[in-house]
Amino acid sequence: MDWPRSNLSYKRFCIRINGIVQGVGFRPFVYSRAARRQVSGFVANTSGGVYIEAEGSPENLLAFMHDLTHQPPPLAQITSISSTETAVAGDTYFQIHPSTDADTRDAHASILICPDMGLCEDCRRELFDANDRRYRYPFINCTHCGPRYTIIEHLPYDRPYTAMHSFEMCHSCRHEYENPADRRFHAQPVACPACGPQVYRLDADGNRTADGDDAIRHVIDDLLKGSIVAIKGLGGFHLSVNAVDHEAVTLLRRRKRRKSKPLALMVKDISAAHDIGHLGT
Repeated sequence: MDWPRSNLSYKRFCIRINGIVQGVGFRPFVYSRAARRQVSGFVANTSGGVYIEAEGSPENLLAFMHDLTHQPPPLAQITSISSTETAVAGDTYFQIHPSTDADTRDAHASILICPDMGLCEDCRRELFDANDRRYRYPFINCTHCGPRYTIIEHLPYDRPYTAMHSFEMCHSCRHEYENPADRRFHAQPVACPACGPQVYRLDADGNRTADGDDAIRHVIDDLLKGSIVAIKGLGGFHLSVNAVDHEAVTLLRRRKRRKSKPLALMVKDISAAHDIGHLGT
């Protein structure tokens, strides 16, 4: 993003934003708004929030600040925003800077992390589109959905500091990640079947017996046969049984020593829960 400088009196501001501003597409949002308002400079995650240096005409900077304050991404929650004027640097474009452990420009601020978000409608459409490269890929996500809190190993929230650090993006995912027009622009968990985590099934002895869709089908059969299945999720393991199989539920309760304590019920929606149980108020 580059444009010619004008003869207007340019200013530059250091802007610090705190709240739920990491893992919600905030930096791509800042980038797009800077492009719209012809503001140069950069944005970066810090150990305390988001740090921006913005340079442009007073009118454009005012509009840019209004966008940040009043039109943040849907998942963002801003708790504080402050700005101080600094010397003009003469930038002619806007960048997203990588974050580092040494980035302490906002080190004393507090930061809130976005929780894991359920599948968005765009990803849902891709998931069930047989022509899409992420067709039936269980770990599909984008800037607007997917894991956040449970994959963070330490701040700031960047891919090298998450559980995704060992998965190198393929060319296609890298293109999406670096494309400002793509909804996966700087989505840290971005992955696909070619480069991301995979699904597989292990038997009781730890032997790998199935992969991908076959693994999922085998697990469904296991549950229908009354087996207890340990499903590894983002935050640990779910010990799972068929909720309408009394013998399987009893066996799980006995092994977990939970004679009467309620167990979590995993269903598609509230309607499915009504179909198999009585819900109180």
